[in-house]
Amino acid sequence: MAAAALWQPREEGLREICGLLEQQISPNGDQARIWQQLQQYNRLADFNNYLVFILAHAVGKSLEVRQAAGLLLKNNLRTTFSSLSSSYRQYIKSELLPCLGASDRTVRSTVGTVVSVLLQLETVAGWPELLEALAQCLASNDFNHMEGAMDAIYKICEDIPEELDVDVPGLSERPINIFVPRLLQFFQSPHAILRKLSLSSINQFIVFMPTALFMSMDQYLQGLFHLAQDPSAEVRKLVCSAFVQLIEVRPTFLEPHLRNVIEYLLQANKDPDDEVALEACEFCLQQKSSTTSDSSWKEREAAVLAIGAVAEGCINGLYPHIPEIVTFLIPLLDDKFPLIRSITCWTLSRFSKFIIQNIGHRDGYEQFDKVLMGVLRRILDSNKRVQEAACSAFATLEEEAAEELAPRLEIILQHLLCAFGKYQRRNLRILYDAIGTLADAVGSELNQPKYLDILMPPLIAKWQQLANTDKDLFPLLECFTSIAQALGPAFSQFAEPVFQRCISLIEIQQLAKVDHVTAGVQYDKEFIVCSLDLLSGLAEGLGSGIETLVAKSNLRDLLLQCCMDQATDIRQSALALLGDLAKVCPVHLHPRIPDFLRVAAEQLNITAVKEAVSVANNACWAIGELAVQVRQEIAPVVLTVISYLVPILQNAEGLNKSLRENSAITLGRLGWICPELVAPHVGHFIQPWCTALCMIRDDYEKEDAFRGLCAIVRTNPQGAVNSLSYLCKAVASWHEIQSEDLHNDICQVLNGYKQMLPNGAWEQCMSTLEPPVVQRLSRFQV
Repeated sequence: MAAAALWQPREEGLREICGLLEQQISPNGDQARIWQQLQQYNRLADFNNYLVFILAHAVGKSLEVRQAAGLLLKNNLRTTFSSLSSSYRQYIKSELLPCLGASDRTVRSTVGTVVSVLLQLETVAGWPELLEALAQCLASNDFNHMEGAMDAIYKICEDIPEELDVDVPGLSERPINIFVPRLLQFFQSPHAILRKLSLSSINQFIVFMPTALFMSMDQYLQGLFHLAQDPSAEVRKLVCSAFVQLIEVRPTFLEPHLRNVIEYLLQANKDPDDEVALEACEFCLQQKSSTTSDSSWKEREAAVLAIGAVAEGCINGLYPHIPEIVTFLIPLLDDKFPLIRSITCWTLSRFSKFIIQNIGHRDGYEQFDKVLMGVLRRILDSNKRVQEAACSAFATLEEEAAEELAPRLEIILQHLLCAFGKYQRRNLRILYDAIGTLADAVGSELNQPKYLDILMPPLIAKWQQLANTDKDLFPLLECFTSIAQALGPAFSQFAEPVFQRCISLIEIQQLAKVDHVTAGVQYDKEFIVCSLDLLSGLAEGLGSGIETLVAKSNLRDLLLQCCMDQATDIRQSALALLGDLAKVCPVHLHPRIPDFLRVAAEQLNITAVKEAVSVANNACWAIGELAVQVRQEIAPVVLTVISYLVPILQNAEGLNKSLRENSAITLGRLGWICPELVAPHVGHFIQPWCTALCMIRDDYEKEDAFRGLCAIVRTNPQGAVNSLSYLCKAVASWHEIQSEDLHNDICQVLNGYKQMLPNGAWEQCMSTLEPPVVQRLSRFQV
């Protein structure tokens, strides 16, 4: 039986509640008494049912009463929804949806407000009927339905934009991928209110920038230019707002159109509608544009934008003048107009590489220090958009400066600590990213008590404050990943609660995937992905120090489930963690190592590689790491893995470079551990294998691969004899071999071939090689 049929209001109760609401909206009502009576009704389990019934069906009552019922319902749901029975929850939802197309706009608008709050509580996955209803309303030709749906979508985008950019079980694509194209179509609507609501909705995503909007950016910009001369002042105001936001936080999108955009905004300052004019110069909201005391702001804005726009394309011509350009920009970080401060942050970030290149000179270092301190001041700006631009610029500067930041770490961390107390939710995410980038940049320099005493307390406080269902955990998990890798073993003092939280998050989400009611949360794979990545960071940072944590947990079995997950990004992160654990605590992967090897090998068949090359890359690397650690236990899968790796090496054109290199390394490791299994087949892959080995930089992984090469050709020298020039080029690709044993092995292999070949054959082979290759081979005594 439908939920609506399970509950009906009592006439007496309905009459009393409507009477109270009428008194509440009356200017002569005793508000204290009315409030107390409403609170008494609020104790009734079905009070919210009455409120939604009044909103939806009390046609004989005034619109003000119906609206009051809806707003009271909205407030109640925030505090009581979790305690409502499932049948009452369903009743409320089922009554709201038909009202999206109500004949009266006041009712539609109130329903949109309630729907947005309810979606925050239920999530998209918990209310799939809403998406279907919204889509149907947008597709209808009825104005009321289109406007009601658009109003609800706008409020959802304003309140919880990230909720639309998640995977939803049962949907083939994310909700935002469905709605963005439809919203863009409404830019052409003959109804001004629909143009306004569609543009307002999409503008909410400019800072957030989901993939759906990124991929539709050309269409969005075309729509903005189309609406720039809209007869509705409200629409023109939103166009100005969009351009101002894009210039502040996503200026690269506007580079091809900068001149037109700037001219439009300058022209919009003269718009007959005051609100449009003020929006066009949002940076000077504190003064009327007609009475501004600084008429040169337009020139400064245009100059800074122009410098930033040409920073990369014209860098050769600008290079001799960069010190002067930076000198010009630094004071603008303290300009009184927020827009100029934010654009200056962006423009300076475009010159980060060149600012750092000059750091070796005294003047260059002083200029770098001024830029750094100026950007740090802007991180603490009172304007949220300037804060965001400064954090983004600081992250870029960090990446270029790296260890050069070490002398300034304390003051940097003090500024970031102040930002913790200042930032709201959205900019906190950007702050986490800046901290993570700082950890990546300075590495072990961060490992000093005075720095950790500043950095860790606010991060740990946020970590403890956020619930396991809060998506603000995502950037915080990523931040902790970078810190764990930077601190290395020193992170052990923070490791146990972080490790346990990751395990709990994975357990909860794996349960939610099969039974979200029992789990108490809706499934969201990003919690698993971020937790796996942080566990990888712990393994990399703590090394063997993670062993005691793994031993006390069920990580092994959780990890195996993740390696077999349908979601490619979960498998990708899980296989990366498998490789990391294989390096530092392989003993705790027993007795499931055969299962791990089988699952990893399955990711390397040609179909799987084409579908998810990053998953295949991590699987290939993990197999190689396991081979080195478990030795002969790898034997059962060796030939299967070889059969997958050889086609990758033979058809490397167009494939991921990293996959090609990992395939060459893993093949070598398998040959090192099980040469008797690999050697008989070497003739089929020696040439593309050696070609791939030439491309790998000198490190311990390349050493392992060459140990395998030596073991294979010693076992089957005839298999490589016709490809000797390829082998020689691979050997010559070494700049320096750290391992003396490997150097000796290569010497023995080359001299073995020199002695084995008939007279003149070795010399003939050498004559086909480039002189630099022959010269490098001389290091191996041939």
